[in-house]
Amino acid sequence: MQERQAGQDYFHALLRAVVGQAFAAAGYHFEAAPLQSAGGRFRFVKTFDDGGFGWIDFQVLVYSDTMWSGGAPSRFCVQLTRRPASDAQALAGDQLSRGLSQLVVADFGVKILPAADYWWTYRDTDSLGKALAEAGHLVVGYGIPWLAGELSPPDEKGNDLA
Repeated sequence: MQERQAGQDYFHALLRAVVGQAFAAAGYHFEAAPLQSAGGRFRFVKTFDDGGFGWIDFQVLVYSDTMWSGGAPSRFCVQLTRRPASDAQALAGDQLSRGLSQLVVADFGVKILPAADYWWTYRDTDSLGKALAEAGHLVVGYGIPWLAGELSPPDEKGNDLA
């Protein structure tokens, strides 16, 4: 348990080092939530001018190399959520949530990742840094504009839905 927690703390530190400045420049701040962090979820949040919210969630699964893990690499995924200003709109189903890989591969049709349901994997500091950089670039290029309502996937005819 302590080894897994140490792995999550390490992920948290590298996450903030690799993507923290870029997300802060876009107006997102890290939400300190010790219970969620202990479960492997790390969130950046922004309140939009209209009162709505945008969340960028990183969910990490840290694997220790034991006889039960079979040397499986640790992994993480990214979930994007936007909620409109009023709770009534959110209850009416206006809250949107997409996995980053789903947004990029399935919605925008950019085949930069192997699948729409993708988890970035890592085994060491170097591979974690590279995986976070790749995910961070996709969040900045696709996720943050999508969360702000500035970028929408094209429809079947290739027209932007915004």
